[in-house]
This record gives sequence, structure tokens and C-alpha cells, in this order.
Amino acid sequence: MSALPKVSLAGRVVLVTGGTQGIGEGCALAAAEAGAASVCITGRNADRGAQVVAALRALGTRAHFVAADLADADATAAIVGGAEAALGPVDALVNAAGLTDRGTILETPHALWDRLFAVNARAPFILTQAMARRLQALGKPGAVVNVITMSSHGGQPFLTAYSASKGALATLTKNTALGLRPLRIRVNGINLGWADTPGEHVVQQQDGNPPDWLDRAAPSQPFGRLIRPRDVAGLATYLLSDAAEMMTGALIDFDQNVMGAYA
Repeated sequence: MSALPKVSLAGRVVLVTGGTQGIGEGCALAAAEAGAASVCITGRNADRGAQVVAALRALGTRAHFVAADLADADATAAIVGGAEAALGPVDALVNAAGLTDRGTILETPHALWDRLFAVNARAPFILTQAMARRLQALGKPGAVVNVITMSSHGGQPFLTAYSASKGALATLTKNTALGLRPLRIRVNGINLGWADTPGEHVVQQQDGNPPDWLDRAAPSQPFGRLIRPRDVAGLATYLLSDAAEMMTGALIDFDQNVMGAYA
């Protein structure tokens, strides 16, 4: 029996959207710890970008920050080229950025719908396309991980546009997994449950919840806490690595609850 494959990103050039905080930052740091040759992060906050780049370099990897608003299609289309110019051809992509704005079917403005689809579905499409085209020209394999949500199964009524946009990303994950399989570019998705992130703290405050909302919420969860960025980062790193080389088109429910089952 051969040895179990090691989870390693040695020699890989990894691009992580939303890498200035939360899930994206966790995935970027985990990639560096797994031996990635280079890690590029994107985001809108240049100060946070510089801080994360410094942390990545301290882990021994080359690092670069590309400032971009994923709602801007032209800016998004330039990210892969910017990453390659600084670090070399990207062969691993984590689409971790996302908007979670609230709104029911009766309340959601058209502009909000368009913005959520632009960031949550169109941006991963643009970035996956750009990376895949470059890898095809180079004859190299690659891997993509899309951070989705449990709400892609349908979602709560107050998350109409968010759930729909992430549902589109779930379908895109399977479609591109099949379409890119001949190029040996794997695409998998993580349906993320309730997570403790800076973005979630902002949302909870906007919803009028008290500052100690996390202390109140954690005991109500099956395992006594919310999901943390590092939890997700470990799975994302595995899916990017050759340890998962036979796995593509998977949508993994990363949650404490079991979809379709009721206690």
C-alpha cells in the first residue's frame, strides 16, 4: 500500500480573494503554512492588505496584494494578470470574498441584486476563466475552491439575493469542474455554515444585536461554538493540494447541522 498523500502546496502560486480578513485571510495564511511558493491576496482595504502580506512573508512565502473591488468587472479581470506579474502563473484559486447583504423578495432593490451577483457569482467566474485560460496555454494543472454557503440550498427569506447568488456559484462550481476536467483543473466548493468572522460581527451589529452576540450564540450551536476561519482554511488547503487530486465537482456542506435531517 502506498503512503497517504501529504497535504502540501509546495511550489504553488495561490490567489485568494477577500484575503484581507476572515475566511480569506485564514485560507491565505494556511496556504503559506502548507508551503505555497507565493500567495496573492485581493481586497479593498490596502492597510489590511499590507498587514496580511507582512504576515505571509513572515511565514516564508512570497506575497503580494492587489487592491480591487470585485463589483467592478474590469478590475476583477485584471487581478490574475497582476498576481502573475508579481509572483508567476497562478495555479490555485480560492474565491473567498462575498457580500451577505440582507433583503427579502419584497424588499431587495434591483441594484443590490446586481451587486451581490457581481461579487458572489460573476467575480469567481471571471477569475476562474482567467486562471484556466493561462493554465491551458502553459499546459499546467490547477485547482479552484469556491467558498459558498449553506444558504445555497435555499436560504432564509431575508437572504434572497445572497442565497440566489451563492446558488449560482454552486452551479458554476459543478459546471466548471466538468468543463475544466480535460485540462486537469479541479473545482470544488465549500457550503459554509455560520462562521465567526469580522464581516459577521459587522452584520450582527447592523441587525441590532448586542456586542456580546457571539457569547450568546456559541452555546446554542451543536458543538458549542461557531465555525472559525482556520476550520475552513484547513479544508480549502486540502482541496487545493494533490492530496485531493481525484476530487472535483464536490460541494461540501461544512456545517454543524445536517442538511435534510431533523432532530
